[in-house]
Amino acid sequence: MAAAKIKKGDQVIVLSGKDKGKTGEVVKSMPKADKVVVSGVNIAVRHTKPSQGDPQGGLKRAEAPLHVSKVAHVTKDGKATRVRFEERDGKKVRVAVKTGDVI
Repeated sequence: MAAAKIKKGDQVIVLSGKDKGKTGEVVKSMPKADKVVVSGVNIAVRHTKPSQGDPQGGLKRAEAPLHVSKVAHVTKDGKATRVRFEERDGKKVRVAVKTGDVI
């Protein structure tokens, strides 16, 4: 399995779909499924019946996973960039392709 280019805690921008252009932080990474959950993006609404555990019921909103190919790392100026791996000072680090900054 290859090293993850996008990890939990990274700032990302959505490249396609209904939330295109929105940015957020990766809350959860699912490398085996190639998916990520981004805060405030891809909100799914579930209609729930009242039950013993949830007497109120109603509409429940939660972030749904996005495919990792639909998001890209965001630079300090808010633009999307690809991620490359380089060896610096004997360590393997993630580097933003556009700026050359270590992530």
